[in-house]
Amino acid sequence: MDETKYKSTVTEAFNEAAATYDQMGVEFFTPMGRRLVERIAPRPGGRVLDVGCGRGAVLFEAADRVGPSGHVLGIDIAPAMVEAARERAAALGTRHVEVRVMDGEHPALPPASFDAVTGSYSVIFLPDAPKALGRYAALLRPAGRIAFTSPVFTDDTFPFLPPIFTELIPERLLRNLPAEWQPEALKRRFNSWLGDGDELTGTMLRAGFEDVEITDEHVQLVAADGTTWVDWSHTQGMRLLWRHLPAYESAQLRKRLITELDRLRGDGPLRLPTPVRFVLASVGG
Repeated sequence: MDETKYKSTVTEAFNEAAATYDQMGVEFFTPMGRRLVERIAPRPGGRVLDVGCGRGAVLFEAADRVGPSGHVLGIDIAPAMVEAARERAAALGTRHVEVRVMDGEHPALPPASFDAVTGSYSVIFLPDAPKALGRYAALLRPAGRIAFTSPVFTDDTFPFLPPIFTELIPERLLRNLPAEWQPEALKRRFNSWLGDGDELTGTMLRAGFEDVEITDEHVQLVAADGTTWVDWSHTQGMRLLWRHLPAYESAQLRKRLITELDRLRGDGPLRLPTPVRFVLASVGG
């Protein structure tokens, strides 16, 4: 993988999406972030680092937990995301929230300066996430904790989307993705250490953590209808597929997804139980 090209692609994608990211009437990242904060439970007065903070799905939940006597720092590689989170912090008057543009793979921060590190669908995307985890262990104070989320990777489902989309998105369309985002490349990169609980535990232990907890839960993805979900999908990871599809195939896929999702939802909102893996661990006290 060309790491420079990879990071520039990710930065560009999320800069473009920042204005509408998690703002399209679909509930998923915010409930997942809330649950992640519930699991790590930052204490009042604590210092929290949120990696890949985006617009703040985890950031502001953590800020509520630590209170004005604490401090929450959010970092993100996309300047537009950082600006959006910074504007929200200013609007809310949360003076104990700070946001910086920073490469999450190489956090330029003092050692032993945080009580908790969080990363919701972010840490796993670092080019060499297992090695980066060791850098986060070094940023934690004694008995500090890390918590991050990941999809539940299996060999028979399409990565990063609820399982139903394995049937809805024709595999032939995925040939349009860049090489590093092809399904087999994703499986080699993610399933190899995130898909197997024992391997994931071993990765965390080698990074300097202990007391590893791995819990799979379903987070409900809720959208008003199929059109809302498809429009929302242009603002998150699936935007890479939309960007690389020829116009005709993009139009056909849009029609197929809206039709099938509306059929699934019936008379109410669309509800898609989405498997999410929550990983918690700590450093020595």
